[in-house]
Amino acid sequence: MSASTLPTRRRNSPEESRDAALDAARALLVEDGPQAVTLKAVAARIGRTHATLLHHFGSAEGLQKALIERMAKSITSTIRDAVLRNRAENRNPREVVDLTFDAFGKGGAGALASWMILSGNENALDPILTAIHDLVDELAADEHVQSKRPIHEETLQLVLLALGDALLGAPMARALGLRRDAARDIAFSALNAGEPGARP
Repeated sequence: MSASTLPTRRRNSPEESRDAALDAARALLVEDGPQAVTLKAVAARIGRTHATLLHHFGSAEGLQKALIERMAKSITSTIRDAVLRNRAENRNPREVVDLTFDAFGKGGAGALASWMILSGNENALDPILTAIHDLVDELAADEHVQSKRPIHEETLQLVLLALGDALLGAPMARALGLRRDAARDIAFSALNAGEPGARP
C-alpha cells in the first residue's frame, strides 16, 4: 500500500482535544483521587504530549479548574432537573438530596475542590458556588409556593452537608455509631421541615 493510500488519522479540533482531556481527568479523579489529576497522567491517558495539555490549560491548576467548572455545570444541571421533576410531580425531595450528595461524593467534586484548596488554590470552589448560586437564583425566581425558609438558606445547608459528608462522612458516622447515610437523612429532614408538603 502506497503512502498516498494509507488512511489518514483525523486531527481533533482544539475543543475535542480539550474535552478528551477533561474526560480523562474526570476518570482519573474517580479512580485514583484528586492527586492523580496531573497533566502528565492525563496526557498519558489520551495519548497526547504534556506540551499539548500545557497549551490547552496552562498548568495542572488550570486543568483542575477547568474540570471543576465542567463538573459544576453537570452537577447543577442534574439537580435542576430533579428539582423541577419533584415540583411537577410532587415527588419525594430525597432524590434532590441523593443527587447532591452523590455529585460531591461519588462524583469526586468535593474531594477535588478540597484538595485544590489545601494545595493553595483558595478559589477552587468558586466555579461550583457560582453555578449553584445561579441555579438557586433561577429556582427562587420560579417559586410559586413560599417555603418556611429562603431557598438560598436551604441550598447552603444542603451543599455544606453534602461537601462535609464527601470528606468526612464515613469516618464520622463510624466514630459516632451512625448509619453511613445519616447525613443524607438529616439533609432530607431539613428540606422537609423547610417546605410545606414534600416539595424541595
